[in-house]
Amino acid sequence: MIGKKIRLERIIDRNSGRTVIVPMDHGVTVGPIAGLEDMCEAIGKVVRGGANAILMHKGIVRAGHRGAGKDVGLIVHLSGGTSISPDPNAKELVCGVEEAVKLGADAVSIHVNLGAETDSDMLAQLGFVSEQCMEWQMPLVAMMYTRGPKIENEYDVKYVKHAARVGAELGADIVKVPYTGSVESFKEVVGGCPVPVVIAGGEKMDSDKDIFQMVADALEAGATGLSIGRNAFQHAKCEKMIGALCKMVHEGMGVEEAIKTLQG
Repeated sequence: MIGKKIRLERIIDRNSGRTVIVPMDHGVTVGPIAGLEDMCEAIGKVVRGGANAILMHKGIVRAGHRGAGKDVGLIVHLSGGTSISPDPNAKELVCGVEEAVKLGADAVSIHVNLGAETDSDMLAQLGFVSEQCMEWQMPLVAMMYTRGPKIENEYDVKYVKHAARVGAELGADIVKVPYTGSVESFKEVVGGCPVPVVIAGGEKMDSDKDIFQMVADALEAGATGLSIGRNAFQHAKCEKMIGALCKMVHEGMGVEEAIKTLQG
């Protein structure tokens, strides 16, 4: 397992044991949204902000190549699906672990929507990718969401903790889930998941304080870090925003201090 351990140290800070991941895979799902029109520029801002890793699809990897400046961990996303599909919740494998190795990936990720009409297919994909990750000693990040006819509220702790556990049970090294809204409820998620848990950022928020409070509460509950996209790369002060988030995650900075860091 030494290969996985070495690669995990490229996406998880070896001193704090935590991570700040910025997913930038939105182009497949919704197109070139604000903040991701020029991927080279966007990646530069994220890296200068201090993120531990960026997450993207295979065709954009060349835009993230670090020919100069700070290094950054690379997570190649293996799942794809579009918002204009007949079933936007369905995800298909569009890249493989061996291909990700050839691209220089430090980890791979896969998206699963439990409760969707095709969740059995996505679970099969997760199991297959997990097996390949073991073969290639590649860390696996499982983005676990609950979306479908039976899901009343995808942020409900009973669904989120189930989703996190499924990711761990099927071989993920890191599980990404939505934040459940309170320290107490998210402790249930972390407590029931034997691998590191990071929170998703979700839709773009109006308040910086709300973002920082969510991060602070998740960390208090035991989260290993965060995987926040739109609330980072779409921010008017992208670099400072990511810098403040990194200080919260790695240095224990509080909400008010994070706001001052962002403003300053």
